Amino acid sequence: MQIKCVSAIAFLLAINFWADNVRADVVKPALIEISADVTGVVRIEVRASIEALLTGINARYKNTKQSPNAAQYDELRVLSAGQLREKFKPFESRFLGDIFLKADGVRVPLVVSVVTIPAPGYTKVPRPSIIILEGPLDRATQNLQFYYPARFGQSAVRVRQVDEKAAKWHWSQWQWIRTDEPSQMFSLAELFTKRPALEVIWSYIKIGYVHILPKGLDHILFILGLFLFSPNLRPLLWQVTMFTLAHTLTLGLSMAGFFSLPSRIVEPLIAASIAYVGIENIRSRSLGNARLVLVFAFGLLHGLGFASVLADFGMERDAFMTSLISFNVGVEFGQLTILAACFMLVGFWFGQKSWYRKIVTIPASSLIAIVALYWMVERLEWI
Repeated sequence: MQIKCVSAIAFLLAINFWADNVRADVVKPALIEISADVTGVVRIEVRASIEALLTGINARYKNTKQSPNAAQYDELRVLSAGQLREKFKPFESRFLGDIFLKADGVRVPLVVSVVTIPAPGYTKVPRPSIIILEGPLDRATQNLQFYYPARFGQSAVRVRQVDEKAAKWHWSQWQWIRTDEPSQMFSLAELFTKRPALEVIWSYIKIGYVHILPKGLDHILFILGLFLFSPNLRPLLWQVTMFTLAHTLTLGLSMAGFFSLPSRIVEPLIAASIAYVGIENIRSRSLGNARLVLVFAFGLLHGLGFASVLADFGMERDAFMTSLISFNVGVEFGQLTILAACFMLVGFWFGQKSWYRKIVTIPASSLIAIVALYWMVERLEWI
């Protein structure tokens, strides 16, 4: 009776988790890069969803469908680049009034110089527009501080010091802004100083880890599916090894520019891979070569998904391999965290029980398959 109660509660919690997380779009943070040039100009590149800015959809919502303005958002996302640009023009003055950049505590006057909006393309993922702001910057400036209001969404911001003529630059670390507060001060004293290797490594490890936990729901469900297949360590290690080798391969090839696929293909296929793992957990009891081959193939797809995230943040020009490997290490740490949590919460206590497959594997795998099939259909372009 106790086991049945626990299973029922777990199932209800999982259903609630699914209901809260199935979505059209995840609300992404704005990526902000501030370039301080020795010529006396500061250039701010804000990569964000203009549709979300115009409709007030921010981090309060786990997905865009939870917003009362979801219908308006959906109307904007299918507009042409020119049509959306016209919608944004009346909003520019508010945008400029609500953000600020301070140089040594003094607000820098900014203007919108360029707004680049891509064509609608694959409308099942947010359209990342680029808003370029420019202003004057005294060459003697010692520090910068940037503010992006929480009502516009969360943000990640970094500063690049630039001397194009001398081919020298310095990147700061990313600052993740999750509250309605300005960034910490960015020092400009390190001009022309190469970013330390340990700083680069730690920065990209964090980016990779955060992409898995808490943001990578797709990848979390896939890893859960691998864990649920068998409580024994050997099948799990074989599957995780195949998955890791595969996504490392496509991540590297994609970031090096050798291979890529459009999101309209990758996103539905990633969802299909999760559904397959859930269904296969129900159908099969033993690990076969066919499953390992398929897990490897699915890893190739997930690697392309990782690459799209890493491409948003860019790569260190003089530390490409260091950035790539560090990001992948962060991803692996995230996956190992999921597996360790699964083992401590479920596998250690119940893995060897006779009822494990019936009470744990089959119900949980069924739920994973249902969620993934929903995502697959929802992500198809024609839906």
